[in-house]
Amino acid sequence: MYTLPKLERFNQDVLSKYHIYNSVFITLPFDSIDNTGVLLPLFTDVCETGFKKQETPGEIVDFFTQKYLHTDIESDKIDLMFRFIQYIERQIVLFDAIEDAAFPAVNNMEGRGSLRDIKEKADAKNNQEELIDFLENFNVRTVLTAHPTQFYPGSVLGIINDLTDAIRKNNLLDIKQLLAQLGKTPFIQNEKPNPFDEAVSLIWYLENVFYETAGEMVHYLEKNLFHGNSIQNQLIKLGFWPGGDRDGNPFVTTEITLKVAERLRTSILKCYYFEMRSLKRKLTFPGVDVLVSELEQKLYRSVFYSKGEIYITLEEFKSQLNKIKSIVVDQHQSLYFDEIEALLIKVNLFGFHFATLDIRQNSKIHDAVFNDVVSYYLNSGSTIFPKNYFELTESEKFEVLTTIKGDLDPNVFDNEMTRSTIESVQAVKSIQEKNGESGANRYIISNNESALNVMETFALFKLSNWETPSVDIIPLFESVDDLQNAHEIMEKLYTNPAYASHLVDRNMKQTIMLGFSDGTKDGGYLMANWSIYKAKEELTEISRKYGVKAIFFDGRGGPPARGGGKTHKFYASLGPNIENNEIQVTVQGQTISSNFGTLDSCRYNLENLLSAGATNQVFNKAQNKLSADDKNILDQLAELGYNKYLNFKNHPKFIPYLEQMSTLKYYAKTNIGSRPSKRSKSETLDFADLRAIPFVGSWSQLKQNVPGFFGVGSALKHFEDTNQWDRVQGLYDHSLFFKTLLENSMMSLAKSFFPLTAYMSKDPEFGAFWQIIYDEFLETKRLLLKIAGHKELMENYPDGKASIQIRERIVLPLLTIQQYALTKINELNKEENPDEELIKVYEKIVTRSLFGNTNASRNSA
Repeated sequence: MYTLPKLERFNQDVLSKYHIYNSVFITLPFDSIDNTGVLLPLFTDVCETGFKKQETPGEIVDFFTQKYLHTDIESDKIDLMFRFIQYIERQIVLFDAIEDAAFPAVNNMEGRGSLRDIKEKADAKNNQEELIDFLENFNVRTVLTAHPTQFYPGSVLGIINDLTDAIRKNNLLDIKQLLAQLGKTPFIQNEKPNPFDEAVSLIWYLENVFYETAGEMVHYLEKNLFHGNSIQNQLIKLGFWPGGDRDGNPFVTTEITLKVAERLRTSILKCYYFEMRSLKRKLTFPGVDVLVSELEQKLYRSVFYSKGEIYITLEEFKSQLNKIKSIVVDQHQSLYFDEIEALLIKVNLFGFHFATLDIRQNSKIHDAVFNDVVSYYLNSGSTIFPKNYFELTESEKFEVLTTIKGDLDPNVFDNEMTRSTIESVQAVKSIQEKNGESGANRYIISNNESALNVMETFALFKLSNWETPSVDIIPLFESVDDLQNAHEIMEKLYTNPAYASHLVDRNMKQTIMLGFSDGTKDGGYLMANWSIYKAKEELTEISRKYGVKAIFFDGRGGPPARGGGKTHKFYASLGPNIENNEIQVTVQGQTISSNFGTLDSCRYNLENLLSAGATNQVFNKAQNKLSADDKNILDQLAELGYNKYLNFKNHPKFIPYLEQMSTLKYYAKTNIGSRPSKRSKSETLDFADLRAIPFVGSWSQLKQNVPGFFGVGSALKHFEDTNQWDRVQGLYDHSLFFKTLLENSMMSLAKSFFPLTAYMSKDPEFGAFWQIIYDEFLETKRLLLKIAGHKELMENYPDGKASIQIRERIVLPLLTIQQYALTKINELNKEENPDEELIKVYEKIVTRSLFGNTNASRNSA
């Protein structure tokens, strides 16, 4: 099956099928779509030829409409543009479905990075015991977040799922019907979803993909490596943010948090119920049938009759299943033993919580809330806080917080934010009572700047009548400064008696979250990645000094600019000085559907993450250690890249360029996610308030991908100019970390297309600014090709490169239309009496074209 090279398999199973099914789509009898289907390939050719001739998007659109529509009437052009957008959106869906269907054919599911691969490596190197020990202590935690870049509504996701299945079976009749359904199904949601809607749509992935995949992976290991013994360790954990992530999402309420927790519980119980019902048909033997029937009944009542009541405990469910298993082994020749074991594995993985609901809030909100709480106690004559608390130093405040306890009632506060923050702290306890401790036992403080941020949050739990809270307080370090100070902050916590005692209750484990997205936005690509690497080393060292096991939770997105790209290679490259007992990552937007949307892709990517941990800790244990000279080179590169990025970010045209020439402000106009695109409500655009997704997304829509490469070329050029090229070349050749970092940057370059915006170089206001970006792009491309010894970008990932090229060709007309609309808006706004209605129409074109472009990128979240 894998004798053909990967690129040939891609061409055979993806590209050729796309051309066949796209031609079927073109011939479907929709209103005017036959005409659109004929015109669109012509428009794509005109775009390609036009950009080669350095024409502007305006010239390309005007030439096309004159030649093929024989019109200059604006309304005719607009009508055609909307039809093109609708058509291209569906082409992207078709390509996604074909690529998903071909996933196991293009990717070797049993090859490098698979469970089979690590088992065979352990057999060959004779370190099976070491691998078993690793698997008994290691965890992969994928945390699904509701960041708003999943543009497909539920109905379209359902079609993609069915279409993938039909394509895999080559069922032409079903494919034609589904393509027809796709043509008739709206892609746009009339209303913004609320956080509960977002949670429900993501729970679909838990029920239909993760539930099955995680169970099968553990089952495989038990049978093939653990000699049939059960793995006690919860190897794969799931995390969940919709309904718990309050940071910047004013629509998350405590009511929604509790409702999502209940939905997660009923969803996992429903999965167990359907599995029990299927077992009931098989386990029809005396002594077993009654037990099975009893379990099925209790699960049924807990799912379908329940108003929040649960008619069975987790312990009862597990012991009953174990009892059934032993009777089957002792009395019935182990009939259906595998099926019982498969269910037990899932119960061990998912309990009654399915996924852990993380609560997250910003440290600046906590500061205000805690001030409110202290003022309330002082005004009520309480002695819990000294009268001069606000004048105390940080270490004196620590003293006070060490012994604090209380029984806060949220309802005594008039301030809505204070009340709801205390409610969400207290909701953790009530979720644990029904879903078990794993239901909600993590509280994340974003924008964490001090040890006091953590202690005051910890105090909120103690003040909520919770003496020993079974909760991990997780600081999130994001800016370059915070990353550099992180180890000092953690040392202050480790040496505080109250916090040290809390860590004893938490098995001496401390989870620390690091933000790739905001780190890159703040410090540029090289500085963010290197700062996070160094912070992990320093945090590991300080944690080990105090006997604490540090667990790193990475806030990543899909693109390299947000920590994405070849994620498993990144984890495999971490040396022995970075604690790596768990891999915890956020997954969001279309990265969920592209990396974990099908059973095959989910298994492939989860196995790769597991394998990355094994590579680092079992097979290449002492490798990937950076020498003092390596670190010195990386320090210099990061500093050079940082200065280049900082000058660029501080350029007077930086914010105006994003506001006027990109799609930045249009993210807020899309009905795709419940949260705003910036944290504050101010009218003016403040860089600090800007969220990473619209920031990175806007560069992606411009096809400039600045956050994924800017500063890399300048940093490498310094080494070339000072005759030190052999030093960076040597680092690239022997450091997997550095190589992965640069390869991911190459992916950002491969997804860039500067001819699209070349017209801006002549713009009187922004021409010089555009040139700065383009010059850095050219320099970065030249030097990355030089260091890799390549003639083309992504030469060593031919299938990935081919996929990007086809996707970019599909969306080229969409990008051209978007740029055309943006220039029209700017022109109209400069008129003395602008046509407001026409501006709204063009704004709608920009917003609509955002959807298809983002979906086509597959990792722009």
